Amino acid sequence: MDTLAVNKKRLQRLTIVSGAGYGLSLIGMQALWYKNSERQSFRFFNDNAEWKQIDKLGHFYSAFYFSYGASAALRWCNMPAKKSDAIGALTGLLIMVPVEIFDGFSAAYGASTGDLIANTAGSAFFLGQKSLWGEVRLIPKLSFHRSAFADERPDILGATLISEVFKDYNGHTLWLAADMDKFVRFPRWLNLAVGYGANDMVYARDHQNADFGFSSYRQYYVSLDFDLTAIQTRSKFLRTILLVASAIKIPAPTVEFSRKKVLWHPLYF
Repeated sequence: MDTLAVNKKRLQRLTIVSGAGYGLSLIGMQALWYKNSERQSFRFFNDNAEWKQIDKLGHFYSAFYFSYGASAALRWCNMPAKKSDAIGALTGLLIMVPVEIFDGFSAAYGASTGDLIANTAGSAFFLGQKSLWGEVRLIPKLSFHRSAFADERPDILGATLISEVFKDYNGHTLWLAADMDKFVRFPRWLNLAVGYGANDMVYARDHQNADFGFSSYRQYYVSLDFDLTAIQTRSKFLRTILLVASAIKIPAPTVEFSRKKVLWHPLYF
């Protein structure tokens, strides 16, 4: 495909549709995160100690997939692989910039250098794998379950299921799944994954949680992961759906390490 000319009509459609979609997503983000926040002069704020860094991994995850998606879309337009990967990684990084601008002008937040580093790391993680292997073998994934803490501070952790998915970090688990058959002899449909989460967080910082009787702690996981892209199909549409769905960790048997204990979950999400 690299020898084909770039499909300018596809590229034009892609630019229009993605631009419109991105604009709508910014409007939605403004309503979800900043609607009730007072404005201030732009400032930076060190939030690296907050939420056990779950939010930073969320930035890493988002930048990775924005980069991955942008690169795949440019390949659809017949752009050469190396060029689409480089532009895709830069696009994924730039897409995250408005978030820091919004934060910087919000009295409730402030722009974060930690977020910028996480954004850069996510885009670099995509580009580095494509440069090294010509494909993605280490796949960030996300899972979410409703926690018991959103009701404690619904204005911060979410008042509805949709808002909880974005705001309640107690329910987030960030995973890194290894496409094992690319490294060793292993079933093509089965991967191994390690995960990270945190719990008992009603406030952003440990001392705040302690002051109100909460004991925030980290959680580490080892789990099986199912590779949806191993499903054989001739449909390009279905292959795309399976690739997108692979960003979500499917429930599977999992071992949890937290608070000096080892816990077994027959199915964990």
